[in-house]
Amino acid sequence: MAGKRFQARSLAQVRMQGGAQRRLAKAIGIGVLLVTLAACNDSKDPRLSNTPLETYTAEQIFTRGEFELDRKRPEDAAFFFGEIERLYPYSDWTKRGLIMQAFSFHQAKDYEQSRSAAQRYIDFYPLDDDAAYAQYLLALSYYDQIDEVGRDQGLTFQALQSLRTVIERYPESEYARSSILKFDLAFDHLASKEMEIGRFYLKKQHYPAAINRFRAVVEDFQTTSHTAEALHRLVEAYLILGLNDEAQTAGAILGHNFQSSEWYQDSFKLLTGKGLEAKARGDSWLGQIYRQTIKGQWL
Repeated sequence: MAGKRFQARSLAQVRMQGGAQRRLAKAIGIGVLLVTLAACNDSKDPRLSNTPLETYTAEQIFTRGEFELDRKRPEDAAFFFGEIERLYPYSDWTKRGLIMQAFSFHQAKDYEQSRSAAQRYIDFYPLDDDAAYAQYLLALSYYDQIDEVGRDQGLTFQALQSLRTVIERYPESEYARSSILKFDLAFDHLASKEMEIGRFYLKKQHYPAAINRFRAVVEDFQTTSHTAEALHRLVEAYLILGLNDEAQTAGAILGHNFQSSEWYQDSFKLLTGKGLEAKARGDSWLGQIYRQTIKGQWL
């Protein structure tokens, strides 16, 4: 939606320029451009034309790019927007073309080139009104790949960093709220991956490795929706290892913060089944977290 709003805004700016005669002349020129270039659309490369792009103005090429976007051909749109930068590097249309090129590459799921174009826009026009949108596009180029990266979470961390930049640098922009929502989802995604790996190790009876994963969720992702299960899995793993103090402390934290959850009920049954209770014991890392919880300094 942000891209469409930008297109609408850019087109409105085009229409506001000049007097009636100038607009009419431009409209005629643009119409000729579209007719001429559209004639080659059935060829293998719709970007090819007998008439070189150098003969057209920056505005006409920009309009061709928008025309390709309307036809759901974002790769071709990115080509035309990029040609403006090549042919008219000092034109006002170059700036518009660059942000639209970033948007077009993103529409085409060419995230690397979208990121490159967005970063160039930020570098060249850091104070421009659309710098916030460029930063948002850059963040999206990472965020939209999160589900594709499997257990390699490098892109997720980069998405978090880029989204944080939008939130902190452009807090009043229309993209800040969306960035906050996506930041929370990406953060939750990292926690879910830790849980997935932890459950795998638990199933394979690699208990120390499982505990390390669940501990990471409790310590580093405590604001996500996975904390309650992580504490329950710690109760499970510690009981299996015979580390009853740690198991009881994990149960105490779970009961203090998530007493109404199914995870606490399951942990309570495990503990009482062994004659134990959900009560903080010892001075482990969980004991420190429990004391912080009681003082209201955690969660």
